[in-house]
Amino acid sequence: MKELILGGARSGKSRLAQQRAAATGLAVTYVATATASDAEMAARIERHRLDRPAEWALVESPTDLAKIVADASADDCLLIDCLTLWLNNLLCLDDVDAWPRQRDALLAALVQSPAHVIMVSNETNMGVVPLGELSRRFCDEAGWLHQALAERCQRVTLCVAGLPLTLKGDI
Repeated sequence: MKELILGGARSGKSRLAQQRAAATGLAVTYVATATASDAEMAARIERHRLDRPAEWALVESPTDLAKIVADASADDCLLIDCLTLWLNNLLCLDDVDAWPRQRDALLAALVQSPAHVIMVSNETNMGVVPLGELSRRFCDEAGWLHQALAERCQRVTLCVAGLPLTLKGDI
């Protein structure tokens, strides 16, 4: 099973993803893409750490998600939080080919992986077009990524105000 959970900031998407991961009964690995670049982000990371079960494994991977997905087994549940931070990390690298290379590798790994994969991402494209080339590219790439993932996922959910709205698949 592959799942994509989308929503805005503080929409409840991470909480929903954690509930779904726990409900699988599989060994859960939380795959964190955030980096503590400042005190506020460090506090966010700590809040997420405190919110998840202590027995879950943790893998911190700000850029290389495909390898983690490819190496997972059918006995694994991967909870990847969050794809828009991953996208940001890759777009900010000096290597201009890093984003398309890593995106394509993740999309291919998802199709092949027997693991239950739950991906969390921010839906950023429901407002005005942002100013600045990098901001517009980020929104464009996030939108295209979400579309490609939704094609490959059995379930897609949008979270708003803590309420899940199933866009694709069973509730």
